Amino acid sequence: MKVPKTMKRYCLKCKKHTTHKVVIVSSGHQRGSLKRGSIARAKLRGRGKGKGNLGKWGSKKAASKFKMKVKNTKKTNLMYTCQTCKKSKNQLKGRRVKKVVYKEEDK
Repeated sequence: MKVPKTMKRYCLKCKKHTTHKVVIVSSGHQRGSLKRGSIARAKLRGRGKGKGNLGKWGSKKAASKFKMKVKNTKKTNLMYTCQTCKKSKNQLKGRRVKKVVYKEEDK
């Protein structure tokens, strides 16, 4: 999907149509690998070692074709910033697209 770098939109604070700067928002913050309840932390503590039924930490079956990942796109968010009052507003609904790039401006 191609997005222009600036576009005219309605600003709720200015109460009129103004030019907005369009920014592609990143996917967000990822949890650390050693957070509470993570598998990596549990393995460092020594879970899943020893004899008997290991339960959650035991050997896993091979993933079936139904459990494989099927979504090949991510929902992208656009943030619009008003040029006059500098108020920012996120796009209400993310669109599912493969890639978002800025449109080349015609001169």
